[in-house]
Amino acid sequence: MKKLKKPLLFTLCILPLAVVGAYLSVRMALASADASQLEPMIAQLGSREAVVLASCVQPVVYVLVSAFFGYILAEKLGLLRPLRFEKAKTLRVLWVSVLCGALLSLDAWTFARWIPELDYGAQGRFDAVTWLASILYGGVLEEVMLRWFVMSLLAFLIWRLLFRREAAVPAGALIAANVLAALLFAAEHLPATVQTFGGLTPLLLLRCFLLNGAAGLVFGRFYRKYGIHYAMLSHALFHIVSHTIWLLAF
Repeated sequence: MKKLKKPLLFTLCILPLAVVGAYLSVRMALASADASQLEPMIAQLGSREAVVLASCVQPVVYVLVSAFFGYILAEKLGLLRPLRFEKAKTLRVLWVSVLCGALLSLDAWTFARWIPELDYGAQGRFDAVTWLASILYGGVLEEVMLRWFVMSLLAFLIWRLLFRREAAVPAGALIAANVLAALLFAAEHLPATVQTFGGLTPLLLLRCFLLNGAAGLVFGRFYRKYGIHYAMLSHALFHIVSHTIWLLAF
């Protein structure tokens, strides 16, 4: 039971962030949902807010399961780090994330030229729900699920299947897991891409995997080198910087 105490404590610490992040994310998604899809759900559950709350259950459960088992895996892999921010590491994460967030914002002047449906005029307007949802859901929930759990699980499986004779997880297993997790992170955005654009084209696929995959590699490296809290900080900064640039530009 003592071995489960720390994973449980970590999961409890994540719980309020998971609830708030999921709530804001669901509200943001439903705000742009087709009314014809929402009306049957509202009729069944009684109100729009009830639909929002019901829709939060699944992502919150996913995050809590990922937090718990991710802690156990991270401990086995030697990826647990003290949950504090050191000056040198924080500064490195800050400048890399600000630079990468600025590069991400260039989407408005590159892919948006060939994809008319990309409305950066709307994204540039300040919307507290959208900003907080992207920061909390992306910075905390996605990092717990995709890096803390999925990347750790992939690294553990690669280590045990391909490097069984190694006493400690080799760097190659962690790098391979980071690449695979980054690809899965990009693929996770495909349903939202289909919903937004009504389908997939080669250009949309390229954009999805290029932008999200590259970002996932950065977050995974920070997790591997410094700890999950630095990956969370980096992911949140990506959204803050890119949204700020769009707000100023549009």
